[in-house]
Amino acid sequence: MAQSNHSHGREAMEMVALAPKCGVEITGVSLAEAGGATLDAIRHAIYTHGIALFRGQEDFTPQAHIAFARRWGGIDINNYFPLTDEHPEIAVVRKRADQVTNIGGGWHTDHSYDQVPAMGSILVARTLPPSGGDTLWAHMGEAYDALPDDLKTEIEGLEAYHTADHIYDEGGLYAKTDMGGDLRGQALKTGARHPIVIRHPQTGRKLLYVNSAFTVNIVGRSREESLPLLQKLYAAATAADNTCRVAWEPGSVAIWDNRTTWHLAMNDYQGHAREMHRITLTGEPLAA
Repeated sequence: MAQSNHSHGREAMEMVALAPKCGVEITGVSLAEAGGATLDAIRHAIYTHGIALFRGQEDFTPQAHIAFARRWGGIDINNYFPLTDEHPEIAVVRKRADQVTNIGGGWHTDHSYDQVPAMGSILVARTLPPSGGDTLWAHMGEAYDALPDDLKTEIEGLEAYHTADHIYDEGGLYAKTDMGGDLRGQALKTGARHPIVIRHPQTGRKLLYVNSAFTVNIVGRSREESLPLLQKLYAAATAADNTCRVAWEPGSVAIWDNRTTWHLAMNDYQGHAREMHRITLTGEPLAA
């Protein structure tokens, strides 16, 4: 899994798997400078493997973060997270040392509640705890492929309804925690229908597109009627051999594809602060 593209005179870009079925670590590239064929190779790796990790990117300033995202395509402004004062394109994913709850502590895929869900995100480590705070990803193409044939047949043609209201609104999940006062957008209303199995807009691969945070029900069924089938799919999605794990270091950047992956932020660093900067990349309509 090696790549021979070069980036502005640096060594050849290379990829090593983070886990057998999910994720790659890419070396030999500066994200602050990456463009052209190098950016195309990075895109393809992320569309295929779900998430790419880059280490040693200490020169990836907020300005470089925004410039790289613009070279990729459009930027979606997050409606809920705090934004940096100088750079509203950047959402702050922060947990203070005195807070107990973290953001993203359950398996999910970002923005599935939007009519046109975000393509993915570029997450930069800014403040890290001495240990803990890893992020896990799970590959939804591998999850779909591993389903038994009868389950694939059962979900063929079905759609699911996604919303974030129960998470972010005034009476929602976060409002009941010590994270509630930090978030925005409590008055927003969201909702979208998507096929349970989509085809990736670039690779054409079949992907499982439900998630336990934002998927409420199967269209045409109540939540209670939907849960037995959804829970089977959730269990398949998070099978241990379908995941990868990133231990963050200063200078680490992860870029992932929301269509191809779920992710989860570990909350195992109580008493310490963690701050990440995230830019969300614009996606395109999804179809079966």
